[in-house]
This record gives sequence, structure tokens and C-alpha cells, in this order.
Amino acid sequence: MKVTEHIKNANGKTLFSFEIIPPKKGKSIQDLYDNIDPLMEFNPPFIDVTTSREEYIYIEKQGLLDRKITRMRPGTVGICAAIKHKYDVDTVPHVLCGGFSKEETEYLLVDCHYLGINNVMALRGDAMSHQKYFEACDGGHQYASQLVSQIQNLNCGTYLHDVVEVDDTSNFCIGVAGYPEKHIEAPSLQTDLMRLKEKVDAGADYVVTQMFFDNKKYFEFVDAAKKAGIHVPIIPGIKPIAIKKHLQLLPQVFKIDLPQDLITNIEQCETNKQVRQVGIEWAIQQSKELQAAGVPVLHYYSMGKSDNVKAIAEAVF
Repeated sequence: MKVTEHIKNANGKTLFSFEIIPPKKGKSIQDLYDNIDPLMEFNPPFIDVTTSREEYIYIEKQGLLDRKITRMRPGTVGICAAIKHKYDVDTVPHVLCGGFSKEETEYLLVDCHYLGINNVMALRGDAMSHQKYFEACDGGHQYASQLVSQIQNLNCGTYLHDVVEVDDTSNFCIGVAGYPEKHIEAPSLQTDLMRLKEKVDAGADYVVTQMFFDNKKYFEFVDAAKKAGIHVPIIPGIKPIAIKKHLQLLPQVFKIDLPQDLITNIEQCETNKQVRQVGIEWAIQQSKELQAAGVPVLHYYSMGKSDNVKAIAEAVF
């Protein structure tokens, strides 16, 4: 079932969903199941599975360093299929521009269609570690709006090169990212909203926001999006702070602001266990206010650990 259908069928009730990261190569999928199991009691209608782009590694060879390209985590589509089969829940694979050609993207989408995966999250992705700015790979998309267009074309039975007599077209529900405090590369929030509208006009069906810690920023973002002509569901993304280092790391990496009350509470903590509890309590407060405002879904970034998300869900759902 599509994410938008789940939202419609909920009749105004706020749904619970979360996002997971595939385990690194060499890890058992059971580690993933162990983190998903405690959250299934809250009946998530869908689970997002992230995608990691390629990375460079350096291998010593005869005294020299040889640069090789690799992917450190197993395939997102296979994990989505495994989760869908095990838990009978819809899954949302993240599909990236970065590191994938248009042809590779088409193969991935065809696989999703065959597997009965009806939702995808279309993202540009980040620049590689050695790049100052994002660069599309040879034959790939530069912008997420272009990726959305390719997915929408496939929904209409239009493939990249082959002439195919289509009797069973895909019907993907397409999610995209939104940034309440603007994308790191956008010159202004208004410009960023224009880019978001391009994605929606290209065929995006819903938006999931980047993490934020001040609900006012989300509400202002939704109002601004509506004024810009964006009328698809906008799902808030919530990340509970877990370690003191997040005070520096999150603003640096994601260019977001943290409320002073949250900063003060975390700075007073003596251990990361105390920080984790502060993060849980702050996310509960956020979630309850958003739920009271009637948001369609509360979407949690679990980052591979589920105990704090479970504590939040117990208090909210």
C-alpha cells in the first residue's frame, strides 16, 4: 500500500514510522531484526531503509596505496524485501542520485516493482568525502527533481531506452526530503522551497522533513510550503539526541539550530546515559505537540538503535 493511502486510511490519526540503516558488510541481518522487533508493537504502516552511496578505500599494495571503490552496506532493496516478508509491512527504499546512473536506477526500480514494493524515497544524496560539492556520476542525475521525473516516467510505462509493451506498469508513491531550516546548499529558505515545489510538480507525493528540534520551525515551514503551492503531506522527521557530541555534530553536519533549553539540559548531563534520557524526553514533548496539531505521521530516525524510539513511542502512541 502507498504511504499516501496509509495516511488517508488513518482518517486524521497520527501514524508511527521509523527509518533504519542497513548493517555493514559482515554483520548479520538478525542485528537489524533485533532493533525492529521492539517497535512493531506500535504498528508502523511503513519502514524506511536508507541507502549508502559508494566510498573510496585505500589498499596497500607493494608499498603503494591503491584506491578502490566499494559499498560498505548491503543492498537496500534486498533488505526491504526481507523486512516486508518477515513483518508484512510496507517498506520504503531510499533511491539516490549520487553514485547511480539512470540505467542503474531503472534496474533498481524494476526490481522494486517485481518485489511488490510500492513506495520509494527519492534523494539527491551527499557529495563524496573528497568532493567539495555534489557531482553526479557519469550518466546520473544532478538533482532529485530529475530522479522524481524518471520514477514518474516509469509509472507511465516510459523506460529510458527500451521499447516495452507495458501491461503492468509500476505505480510508485514517491517521497522526497524537505528542510525546515533549508538545505545546507540553498542560498535561502525561499529558494529551497522553490526546489521542493519542483520535486512535487515532477511527481512527488509526500515530503519527509530533515530532523528539527524546535516545532515552530516545522509549523512555519508547512505554512510557507502551502503558500508556495505545495499541498502534499509533510511528515515531520524526529531524531532523539543520544550523546553529548551531538551538540556540535548535528549543527555542523546538518546546519540546524538547537533550542537553548535543550542545549542547557544536555550540558548539565554528566554521562551519555543522562543525555539519552534528555533526548527521549525532548522528543516526547516534540511528538505530543506535533500529534496534537494533527501531523499525518511521526517519523523517527532510529540510526540503528531502537530503545530510545521505543521509549518515545510508549509515551506518545
